[in-house]
Amino acid sequence: MLELKQNTGGSLIKDVSEATFMQDVVEASKEKPVIVDFWAPWCGPCKTLGPQLEEAVNSANGAVAMVKVNVDENQMIAGQMQVQSIPTVFAFVNGQPVDGFQGAVSASEVKAFVERVVAANGGKAESGLDSAVQSAEQMFEESDFEAAIETFSAILQEDNNNLKSYIGLIKSHIALGDLEQAEAILNGMPMELSQKAEVEPIHAQIELAKQALDAGPINDLAQLVETNPHDHESRFKFAQALHGSGRVEDAVEQLLELFKRDRDWNDGAAKSQLFIIFEALEPNDAIVLNGRRKLSSLIFA
Repeated sequence: MLELKQNTGGSLIKDVSEATFMQDVVEASKEKPVIVDFWAPWCGPCKTLGPQLEEAVNSANGAVAMVKVNVDENQMIAGQMQVQSIPTVFAFVNGQPVDGFQGAVSASEVKAFVERVVAANGGKAESGLDSAVQSAEQMFEESDFEAAIETFSAILQEDNNNLKSYIGLIKSHIALGDLEQAEAILNGMPMELSQKAEVEPIHAQIELAKQALDAGPINDLAQLVETNPHDHESRFKFAQALHGSGRVEDAVEQLLELFKRDRDWNDGAAKSQLFIIFEALEPNDAIVLNGRRKLSSLIFA
């Protein structure tokens, strides 16, 4: 059996009935968003979705509440809301349903849904927007880029000066290979934000992603370099392809090897490419620190 929260006065999560739906959902949503979970004891997917929703709501730091409606015991409400299957979830803001979904979804999609609801309410609690940003950043780290994009976008609809959301949104589009959209968002940022130091690495990340698209198949390039170690052009493209596949440290090693073999090749392209990679990373990243140390050793050798 799915464990339910008790209907206590201060709880963010409670059971409601037909008698309390108007007060606990419609009226309550005028103060803060209310998520409504339509479920039944016999519903298998409900047993997974319910706890995911509860966790996401509790993580929103009071910016949203949640109610659970047992459709077996409250068929009139389910009929009025045109619930065709369960689980079905609605979000109410200012007395009206504004968002929803049917069926079981992933935990990251549940988080994205809750954060969109918080953002749709205008981010009335600052902690709500902060929590939304943190949630979206976690989605990005977990490679759930589409969910991250939805959440970052929702935050920016409410706070057009949220720098972290701009950066996260652009990086998510880069990760999905949508470089045109990433560049469009970067160019459309408010001027005062675009000049922030935190934005500078984004330019390098987009440039590197573009280069990777033109580098060629990574396995073919690896074979060319292995066959002819003096093929500087192939080694340079190999480094670009390595970076594009996420093998940043390997890309740095190939460029250092190229610099060691011929530092002046193509007007010092290896050194210039290393600086672009370093710029795209955090200054204290181990790859940057080690790469700069090795490059300095080669320069002053």
